[in-house]
Amino acid sequence: MAILDALRSRLRIDPYLLLLIGTVGFAALLPARGAAAGMVGVAVNLAVALLFLLYGARLKPEAIVSGLSHWRLQSLIFASTYILFPAIGVGLSLLLRGHLPKDVVTGLMFLCLLPSTVQSSIAFTSIARGNVPGALCSASLSNMLGVILTPILVSQLLPAASGGFSLKALEDIALQILLPFIVGQAVRPWLGEWLLRHSLLTSVVDRGSVLVVVYAAFSAGMVAGIWHQLSPASIAVILLIDLVVLAIVICSTTWVSRALAFSKEDEIAIVFCGSKKSMAGGIPMATILFPGHAIGLIVLPLMLFHQAQLFVCATLARRYADRGRDTARAPATVGSNDARRCQSQSSAPIVS
Repeated sequence: MAILDALRSRLRIDPYLLLLIGTVGFAALLPARGAAAGMVGVAVNLAVALLFLLYGARLKPEAIVSGLSHWRLQSLIFASTYILFPAIGVGLSLLLRGHLPKDVVTGLMFLCLLPSTVQSSIAFTSIARGNVPGALCSASLSNMLGVILTPILVSQLLPAASGGFSLKALEDIALQILLPFIVGQAVRPWLGEWLLRHSLLTSVVDRGSVLVVVYAAFSAGMVAGIWHQLSPASIAVILLIDLVVLAIVICSTTWVSRALAFSKEDEIAIVFCGSKKSMAGGIPMATILFPGHAIGLIVLPLMLFHQAQLFVCATLARRYADRGRDTARAPATVGSNDARRCQSQSSAPIVS
């Protein structure tokens, strides 16, 4: 065990990655069938609702309002998340059509339409000594807007897979994600401080809900017999495509932030917030937006991208931090007063 722990420490393997792999393996060996599948479906709905209820209970509404004041930073991150990424997705769809399974191509497009993460964006920005308050506000806004924007973008860019614009899909997402968030906001005066003191609970719900949803998605794939469509080589190709997409976005956001003369702290926030995609929000949305489809294949690009972004951004964050180690920089940025106010009014959200 000591040897395994030392190896894991040296390779910097995220234990959560091992849990995800284990969940996929468990779904392959013991997929939920029949009545068990129905129980798993109920568990998924409850886990996701609880996740967003806790998110709403932790995030003060003043944080979003204050974050809007740093409009240049917010606009560039928004453009990366909801303009650059979708444009890349359209290009991938045209290039890969006929070369990969249809549901995988759909999954790559869907990946590009999702909001940014919150937890990892803030964590990497902090490690890199960037504008943490700006990252917190931007990532939170991205997730809230994503509840509306992602279904609309899916209906326009993936009409065949999603069935076009569906008020039912928006209603389901509102009931499963937005309503619990609103309830969380309503009970925040009573639960907010308690949740801050018990961060382990929110972390368990955050990561545990994703594991439950991943198990449900991959169980459905096993029962439907879809996994014979993919070889190890095909999975490697999907991972390579994810890495190329991530590289394009990181390079683009870095270049644009420097061309527009953002401070180094703002550049760091832009790079880390603008290059992330949320698995915690994406997989529940996929189960609603693509009913009857091979969800396991559709969310596979997202799962691989999620792990790729963790490894790549962890390395990039350490490089940013090492470069600024000799000069102790305070996070004074464009709009920094508003950003600090945002930080003082907020708490670390939980959606990853």
